[in-house]
Amino acid sequence: MTAGKNWAGNYAYRAERLHRPTTLEQVQEIVATAPRIRVLGSRHSFTGIADSAELVSLEAVHAAGTPLAGIDVDLKARTVSVGGGVKYGELAEVLRDAGAALHNLASLPHISVAGAVATATHGSGVTNGNLATAVRAMEMVTSSGEIVRASRGDTDFDGMVVGLGALGAVTRLTLDIEPAFEVEQRVFEGLAWEALDEHFDEITACGYSVSLFTRWGDDVEMVWVKTRTDQGGAPDGDLFGAVPAVVDRNPVVELDPTSCTPQLGRPGLWSDRLPHFRLGFTPSAGDELQSEYLLPHRSAVAAIQAVRSLADRIRPLLLTCEIRTVAADRLWMSTAYDQASVGLHFTWKPTPAAVTDVLVDLERVLSPFAARPHWGKVFRADAAAIAPLYERHADFVRLTERLDPRGAFHNAWLEEHVLNS
Repeated sequence: MTAGKNWAGNYAYRAERLHRPTTLEQVQEIVATAPRIRVLGSRHSFTGIADSAELVSLEAVHAAGTPLAGIDVDLKARTVSVGGGVKYGELAEVLRDAGAALHNLASLPHISVAGAVATATHGSGVTNGNLATAVRAMEMVTSSGEIVRASRGDTDFDGMVVGLGALGAVTRLTLDIEPAFEVEQRVFEGLAWEALDEHFDEITACGYSVSLFTRWGDDVEMVWVKTRTDQGGAPDGDLFGAVPAVVDRNPVVELDPTSCTPQLGRPGLWSDRLPHFRLGFTPSAGDELQSEYLLPHRSAVAAIQAVRSLADRIRPLLLTCEIRTVAADRLWMSTAYDQASVGLHFTWKPTPAAVTDVLVDLERVLSPFAARPHWGKVFRADAAAIAPLYERHADFVRLTERLDPRGAFHNAWLEEHVLNS
């Protein structure tokens, strides 16, 4: 059985074999005997990060009656334990029934928990750490077939969480949870660039989670403000000149908002408002490419101005661009390691050659800001350029050598962008 293509359809997996184990023992045997192997998650990465000669899917291990089955909520400990094949939408349904919540969600609820954690996928909010920061404990199968478990505070735990699939097959994660909360979402339209430059910190902090959408034209087309109802409401009136939308919107202005989570200040559960898209809908056919660069929050206005200098080149290739914030953390290979960060997320039209060309100039103008590319998106920088951006890069490389001495979890992407610096 082959793996086919990724969600976007821009990458065809080269793996000649796809394993679908149903028990932990089978995972151990498969990993220990494969010369080269990676874990295949929800296929939402846009590159070969998850590719290898052999792949293993953990989705079947999540089936009822298997050792890794189920989603186990412990309200007293304020944790939830999930198998390696679980998606956020599945997890959110269980937490909803238990009256519990995660602190944050990404734009899509369709992605796997383990894959999002491994790539430091994040959501938005100046006080919200990325999804990996919720990990309290983890279990993985290393290339020897050994089961390794680690918890927050253990030696090397901070290096293991955002593991880029390089350390082993993550079979279980334990995440922090909190009591369920409600969120209301409002969209503001037509924010002037001058207003953003002058009030960037105020705008990005005006809600629990804030996203700005632009195509680098005359203004910022939309500001999506998600506010916890237990922390006060959304801004009254306009937002530094941006006016409240009177109908629901899609991040891509021309598209139908039916697939989007409800707006116009209608309160709803955290799981129904923090993502931009509803679980029951496919947000698009995946006919797009994505890139993202995360840089220090303090450099955001200057970096945005630098990107605006390329607007004429970027705009014809773009579906939309989202600007969002992430709190600092201490996870070695997190794109928010040791710095409050701002992400510039580009959703491109499916024109790979043209996108590749514009990324050369985009990465050039962002280079002075030490911009870190999102691990699961399309970028050009190689390991030599990326290594200096991460204080613990050398420690991470040593960790890969210790946990995977035979290089079973190496692949071409990892060697190009992480290891060969």
